[in-house]
Amino acid sequence: MSTPHISAKPGDFGKTVLMPGDPLRSKFIAENFLENPVLVNNVRGVQGYTGYYKGVKVSVMASGMGMPAIGIYSHELFNFYGVENIIRVGSAGAIQDNINLYDLVIAQGACTDSNFAAQFHLPGTFAPIASYKLLSEAVKAAEANGAVYHVGNVNSSDVFYGDHVGVPEGLDSVYGLSKMGVMALEMEAAALYMNAARYGKRALCICTISDHVLRGEETSSEERQKSFTTMMKVALDVAAAVDKE
Repeated sequence: MSTPHISAKPGDFGKTVLMPGDPLRSKFIAENFLENPVLVNNVRGVQGYTGYYKGVKVSVMASGMGMPAIGIYSHELFNFYGVENIIRVGSAGAIQDNINLYDLVIAQGACTDSNFAAQFHLPGTFAPIASYKLLSEAVKAAEANGAVYHVGNVNSSDVFYGDHVGVPEGLDSVYGLSKMGVMALEMEAAALYMNAARYGKRALCICTISDHVLRGEETSSEERQKSFTTMMKVALDVAAAVDKE
């Protein structure tokens, strides 16, 4: 049953998989929130665990960084392991004045500068969107957990640095996205949403704001790994809710 990137056996994954980018965040979620977590995959150090949350079988596995990486892992989970829901739990950089460090952004849609959609040979432009079921459950869970949250568009980019770094006019594209109401920048959601659409599955991206692009504010790598606990609880509550369908 193993794939080129996952060595798990049939039945090793739950119906819902949480996907942080960082393998250490995957380990943190498993050790701090799941009952009886078992390591089911560690190919390339991309740690995947399965355990129980509120009596529900749930998995968590890292996606790595960028759309090619989450595209591979979500494809294999959706098509070879019977996973129905993938919830990205990541970090993002805010580009709106009303969004602050540690706020949650729940991605209703994902704009992108990527060519990922070209593989599907579609006319025009495809709009990658979240599962409404997962989205609505996430809003309920965010309110129940007392989270400060925002729902709307994110932008999934293929580049983190880009050639504009250090050039003042390089922020023009960010200001343009901000004017269009885009909440934050990240690097995975659009590909995840496209794969879910293609294979008849459900996906959602929930991010914690780790930095503010326009204000120059940021969190440390250790904070990003260990302190985004509200986002983790929200995503796990969504997993528990949809498992009862």
